[in-house]
Amino acid sequence: MINVTDKENAKKAEKEKRLISPEITEDDHGEMIVEGIRPRTLDDFIGQQKIKENLKVFIEAAKNRGENLDHVLLYGPPGLGKTTLAHIIAREMGANIRLTSGPAIERPGDLAAILTNLKEGDVIFIDEIHRLSHVIEEVLYPAMEDFEIDIIIGKGPSARSIRLELPKFTLVGATTRAGLLTSPLRDRFGVSLRFDFYEPRDIKTIIDRSAKILGVEMTEDGAMEIAKRSRGTPRIANRLMRRVRDFANVDNKKVIDKETANDALNRLDVDRLGLDNMDRRILKTIIKDYSGGPVGVEALAVTVSEESNTIEDVYEPFLIQIGFVNRTPRGRVATQAAYEHMKGLLE
Repeated sequence: MINVTDKENAKKAEKEKRLISPEITEDDHGEMIVEGIRPRTLDDFIGQQKIKENLKVFIEAAKNRGENLDHVLLYGPPGLGKTTLAHIIAREMGANIRLTSGPAIERPGDLAAILTNLKEGDVIFIDEIHRLSHVIEEVLYPAMEDFEIDIIIGKGPSARSIRLELPKFTLVGATTRAGLLTSPLRDRFGVSLRFDFYEPRDIKTIIDRSAKILGVEMTEDGAMEIAKRSRGTPRIANRLMRRVRDFANVDNKKVIDKETANDALNRLDVDRLGLDNMDRRILKTIIKDYSGGPVGVEALAVTVSEESNTIEDVYEPFLIQIGFVNRTPRGRVATQAAYEHMKGLLE
């Protein structure tokens, strides 16, 4: 019998081994820190213009009043810069940042230890905040509203509750699934900012900046070729750029142009829209084996030899986002756009 933890670990492993997965990997994290790819100020942060403009106002107003920034909720698909923006918020406010995640906070005592060690004005960043347990949330409510926390001392009949005052802090929560947040928690955030997928021109600007930092020479059309295959996600764009750099280096190409980028990405099995082999296999199965659908996710999973929850959480979201698959009450249906894209592979 497979337990939930095993399924989550399998899903995580599948995301990490995919070149075009928006989830962060050890390779991504290490290079972003060592090479300084991660932007450090709002002015360096590319794209998400509305978020930047509003955040500049909120930060400036808080600093003018000599107050902390309201608690901030960042939500949207993975890989778009939520963690980066949390670091920028702390830096712009002149504050230290403490990092944790929803799954890491297992007991109220874990949260109490983090909060009681904060200093005045600190920023605490909780990634995957939708995965906090209800018990932890109950402890978090008074901390967010009144900057106080109740802790239990002792056990059994002699146990007693005491309330501790906390230094004023700013909580920045990030989630890829805002719909899973409870209303009481969501309502306690004074600022809610939604991340959207990036346009190719913004992705190209990000690639240009990263290439400059890494000392990679790249033409305009070479950068745009990578940008168009990056699924509108900066994390994927930076990863693809590094892999294209590897191919160019081994092939003794001094400059990455469109031809070099196209050849490397084709060898990496990433097509012109950013689909990989499994994406195309799923589309081909729906179109050829099930006459375009509808087909249930369980039947689809058996046909492509993949877990149904992996298809739903890892592969399907992007296929739906670009309009290649529709989810209906009777199952998944391939669209005309999917037929057009897959035309050459179906013959």
